[in-house]
Amino acid sequence: MRWFKFIIIIVLCLFGLYSLSMNFVDESKSFTHQSEINYPIEKVFPQFNNLQNFSSWNDFFTEKKALSYSFFTPYEGKGSSMKYSDKSSSESGDFFIRYSNPGKTIRYQLFEGKNNNPYLIDVKFRPEGTKTKIFWNIHTPKRSYLERSINVLAEDFFVENIDKSMKNLYQLLGNKVDRDQKLASIKYDSIMVENREGELLLGVNVSTRNTKDILFKNVIMNHGKVVNYVKSDLGKKDDEFGMPVMLTNPANLKDKEVSYFYGVPLSKRISVSDNNFSFQTLNASKVYYIYYQGNYNNRVKNIQELLKKAKRDTLRNGQLMEEFLEEPTENQDVKLKLSLPVYR
Repeated sequence: MRWFKFIIIIVLCLFGLYSLSMNFVDESKSFTHQSEINYPIEKVFPQFNNLQNFSSWNDFFTEKKALSYSFFTPYEGKGSSMKYSDKSSSESGDFFIRYSNPGKTIRYQLFEGKNNNPYLIDVKFRPEGTKTKIFWNIHTPKRSYLERSINVLAEDFFVENIDKSMKNLYQLLGNKVDRDQKLASIKYDSIMVENREGELLLGVNVSTRNTKDILFKNVIMNHGKVVNYVKSDLGKKDDEFGMPVMLTNPANLKDKEVSYFYGVPLSKRISVSDNNFSFQTLNASKVYYIYYQGNYNNRVKNIQELLKKAKRDTLRNGQLMEEFLEEPTENQDVKLKLSLPVYR
């Protein structure tokens, strides 16, 4: 009994000392950190301004393998948001872009669990030649009296997270630069022939009005829908699925309404619970193909060249495949590989 009383006294003393020490800890904390990456601002900023990109290299998310994600439109810039959760634990949260000034500043809000007080994260970018300096300003949420000890560790946690994240981003951008160099060597507007291997696509069937503005906006929306589902619901990483492909009937290019399938290649068929998504199999075939760069609406001329080539060679053709070599973005040119399967 004496030992029990002694333990209680020790616990009360420790609790008293802890409570007393919390008087010297602020209810919230602000701190800054500076980092630098050897890539220009035009490569770096899109990785911060798109939360699907951000979550693929930021260590806060990548170190937690069991997290699942939901991303909400718009998928980049001010108003973007995502929800993350771990079904095996109680960890969850919401992440928002509250402000975005392209190439200069981004403000994030991070809500952890059911806490209504967010982390405020302001990130400023300064281009310096082929490098980018990044300035982080982090403000922790207000803590209750007994939770203030978390603020003591917050700075070390975030600094370590930022440093690891910058290494991940550097590696990611290195892979993208290699890919960009390959894209730079592409010969555009010349018809070529290849034997294309078969693929399994997971995507959505779509019908929309075939006008200049509406069609491309619809493609962008469904690109986000498909990539979001594959990444967040199916848990696939960037290297686990291929470049997005749009399938359509080339004979309907000038119709007032067009139907198409938009999907990404997967290595094998898996269980899909969402009825909006389905699989399509592309059989191996001989294809005529041409690379196109420019306004999406002007690709029709190149498609017609493929059709003329097939007709001259007295060959029948299958569905047109539009492979997006870069993510389709509103008000920006596209890079496409246009492929037309041909056969006797």
